[in-house]
Amino acid sequence: MPSTQADTPQLLHLVIGGELRHLDAPVFRDLSQVEFVGAFGSYDEAKKAWKARAQATVDNAHMRYFILHAHKLIDPRADD
Repeated sequence: MPSTQADTPQLLHLVIGGELRHLDAPVFRDLSQVEFVGAFGSYDEAKKAWKARAQATVDNAHMRYFILHAHKLIDPRADD
């Protein structure tokens, strides 16, 4: 029987990004301009979205995108 999405555990990942103040710290220049790329049910899906946005903004050295492991924030017991 083929696996379905319902069979796969959902591990929520968020992808966000924006322009940083400096290259040496993850501090956004303007929080109102932070881009929410999306919410994804697996790390692999999030990584694809992260990579696409990062490559699309490669000409701006201050642009950075991040994958947030939201499932760990929602249920910290999952780290045990």
